[in-house]
Amino acid sequence: MPRTLRFHVVYLALICLPVSLFAAAPGEFVPLFNGKNLDGWKTTGNWIVEKDQTVTLKPRAGETGWTRYQDYLTTERQYGNFVLDLEFKFNAKGNSGVFMRVGDLKNHVKSGFEVQILDTHGKKNVGNHDCGGVIGTAAPSKNMVKPAGQWNRYTITVKEDQLQVILNGEQIIDLQISKSAIKDRPTKGYISFQDEAKRVWYRNVRIKELK
Repeated sequence: MPRTLRFHVVYLALICLPVSLFAAAPGEFVPLFNGKNLDGWKTTGNWIVEKDQTVTLKPRAGETGWTRYQDYLTTERQYGNFVLDLEFKFNAKGNSGVFMRVGDLKNHVKSGFEVQILDTHGKKNVGNHDCGGVIGTAAPSKNMVKPAGQWNRYTITVKEDQLQVILNGEQIIDLQISKSAIKDRPTKGYISFQDEAKRVWYRNVRIKELK
């Protein structure tokens, strides 16, 4: 086989491997999506990988509510300490959420915790249920979410007992988990994106695992 052809064959074989097979050195970010399909994730919801590698939820007719946990887009493996970096956007009145350390896939809310995604741009007094808040336990220090239709960026660090959230370059959460309403949550679990039956987009989703 000619050398050039052999190179292309090896290259094609590598890019067809699922993301989970690429081992990263400690302290390095790795993508959680391969840009082509949902390998490494599981869901019964209508999550789609678009041509530009954006992952989007296209709710099906008749879908409503947030307790359809099987429709959440959930990682196949569990994570303990990590930095999760991603971008998201939503339509007007959009609603989703990033769940972490989920221990029971039959109930993400009670077995994990959620950093909220919600169309609350411009709201003056924000609480734990507004964008950037940790549902049920911590409000963002300020409202940093952009208007509907614009991309936002989360950098979420979960390390042992500490949870920090940066939204669009501003740290808005610095939470000691053991002194909060989520103190009983597992120290390791699944990561998932909530299906609220509302259109939402995610891109550049990557993770760096911490010791």
